Amino acid sequence: MDKFDLIVLGGGPAGYLAAERAGHAGLKTAVVEKRALGGVCLNEGCVPSKTFLNSAKIYEHALHGKAYGVTAENVKIDQNVVVDRKNKVVKQLVGGVGMQMKANHVTVLNGNGKICGKCEEGFKIEVDGTAYACDKLIIATGSTAFVPPIKGAKESLESGFALTNREILDLREIPEKLVVIGGGVIGLEMASYFNSVGSKVTVVEMLNKIAGPTDSEISNFLLKEYQKKGVDFKLGCAVTEIADGKVVYTENGESKSVEADKVLIAIGRRAFTQDIGLETIGVYTERGNIVTDENLRTNVAGVYATGDVNGKIMLAHTAYRESEVAVNHILGKKDKMRYHAIPSVIYTTPEVGAVGETEDSAKEKGLDFRVANISMRFSGRFVAENEGGDGICKLIIDNKYDRLIGVHLIGSYASEIIYGAAMMIESEYRIKDLKELVFPHPTVCEIIREALFQ
Repeated sequence: MDKFDLIVLGGGPAGYLAAERAGHAGLKTAVVEKRALGGVCLNEGCVPSKTFLNSAKIYEHALHGKAYGVTAENVKIDQNVVVDRKNKVVKQLVGGVGMQMKANHVTVLNGNGKICGKCEEGFKIEVDGTAYACDKLIIATGSTAFVPPIKGAKESLESGFALTNREILDLREIPEKLVVIGGGVIGLEMASYFNSVGSKVTVVEMLNKIAGPTDSEISNFLLKEYQKKGVDFKLGCAVTEIADGKVVYTENGESKSVEADKVLIAIGRRAFTQDIGLETIGVYTERGNIVTDENLRTNVAGVYATGDVNGKIMLAHTAYRESEVAVNHILGKKDKMRYHAIPSVIYTTPEVGAVGETEDSAKEKGLDFRVANISMRFSGRFVAENEGGDGICKLIIDNKYDRLIGVHLIGSYASEIIYGAAMMIESEYRIKDLKELVFPHPTVCEIIREALFQ
């Protein structure tokens, strides 16, 4: 039986980054992946969806270039080319992950991995029937799309009428009518794409707001922007059935329906912990998520859980950092995970970037805070590049310590700006110190400086 210092179960962002860091540090490391390296993020999530959204952005620029002095004729979008390019990008990046594994002397074990208890050599892991042993184990099995117990959902998925985030990224025909069940990040990004390329999109959301925990002012702004573009939102509505070319839902106790050519089920994701052998070593879970501490340790000594499988913040960049913390702990380096300044992005048009407390969460926690709120039109570059457009830069400032505790943006480049706001929150700079920072001009990011002086 081959023995490793560390085996990583799962080859997504949490898994391959953990393996890369451990291998680079000299640990004899193996990563187990049953499908393709890169996991959901690289193969059927973050990256492929961004190739779709970039194509939509270029298409919209071509359609509406007249305001900028650019006229294009017979503008079309070829969904086959969009999907082919997506596949090319994914193949290139998956290959890059494989090269990183090789460069850091990580053994890649392709197959279905399962924990099979302990043995004299340590933890026993089987990959398609072949046994391996390891001193330390990182569980990074990720998450799967949650399919709710809606009548007809299973049958609709089997027939291809309904899709999850995986199947919709291989869709080579643009549906005339698309119904999206769920107004969270995945649902909104796909609603954004298909609305841009010509589908009549309806979003059915059980809550009375879209974009989940996003600051209410920002999510309301996004809602209005997409209503202007023709997306129909059914908020506070519960889907009861998917069948016969339609989605049935209840609104204020009344049963209604909307026609669909395709349905995207995007209600959320849940940790993948089933049938991986957690019970053989007694790993503790809570509501399906593996419970971890600030070092990503489970209740079992020598076993860690990073990424979506612990259910804390299901974002690839959170998984990266968690895996670094776990590997550092294995190596005896002092480190711990902090979650208060994790940035998040919704890659719609306009983009949404957020980090830290929202106005609602600050109120719920009883914090003493103030809000600085400014239009994106205070940025010269934003005005130059967004004819007739607007956006918001919103700061949540702690009055007790006079420092930033939340930043929320909606507008162009929000995805590229928000990391700087995360650094400001993480570093706990005072507002007077932040006011001394020099931002490049003209940029959209200097809107944060403008807001600091409000």
